[in-house]
Amino acid sequence: MNITETICANLEAIRDKRPLVHNITNFVVMNETANVILCLGALPIMSHAAEEVEEMAAIAGALVLNIGTLQPDWIRAMELAGKRANELGIPVILDPVGAGATKLRTDSSRRLLTNVRISVVRGNAGEVATLAGIASEVRGVESISASAPSEEIAQRFASAYGCAVAITGPVDVVSDGKRIARISNGHPLLGKVVGTGCMSSVMIGSFAAVDHEDPFTAAVGGLVTFGIAGELAAQASGDRPGTFHVELYNALYAIDAEAIRDRARIELV
Repeated sequence: MNITETICANLEAIRDKRPLVHNITNFVVMNETANVILCLGALPIMSHAAEEVEEMAAIAGALVLNIGTLQPDWIRAMELAGKRANELGIPVILDPVGAGATKLRTDSSRRLLTNVRISVVRGNAGEVATLAGIASEVRGVESISASAPSEEIAQRFASAYGCAVAITGPVDVVSDGKRIARISNGHPLLGKVVGTGCMSSVMIGSFAAVDHEDPFTAAVGGLVTFGIAGELAAQASGDRPGTFHVELYNALYAIDAEAIRDRARIELV
């Protein structure tokens, strides 16, 4: 089965199995990412209290850790949930929002990478480059520059940390240190709505929830599906960001295997 057909099969599995995706995420995107997961066909839960995260992680299909509105006690909760997920073979996705912008964000991301076995890291080029030890500039949560191509950053990061990495941008790049995929799906309006990077992380989490064995393919599947949904939403929205935001949910709800087969633009290296 080629990667496109695997993505189609995983989309069907998400809708058949409706896996729970456990999110410890930021206040800015909680509503948006919950809607993305629900429209795709999985089930979201936003749970960050240290007193319950291990129990919640144990019944989830995947765990997504997002440091967007970072507080130190949340990192402890992320570690507890992540270690419990590791014990049970549940994939963990890390979104190191703003790594490189402040010491707290960079150190917290590295702490999670050290103490939790991460399946996929999803970030922009500046965030991932920072964690890979490559010179970059991150301003707030936006990547301003990186001193190496995304393919090189991804390979170095994946080799260093032993996990898959997804770098999102005009062309998304995914690597597990051995394979590289370039994904050309998407639309510029995705950059006009707050939280679309975080949305792409929960898309990966949803695909990982039904594909525990291959984080690379789960990452490619999540990004391809999200990118195609962005294209379809742009067609329906008339280039209006507010309308696009709503149409993005509609597109995720309606997307099917036919759309993925027709529109997926994946280059495997």
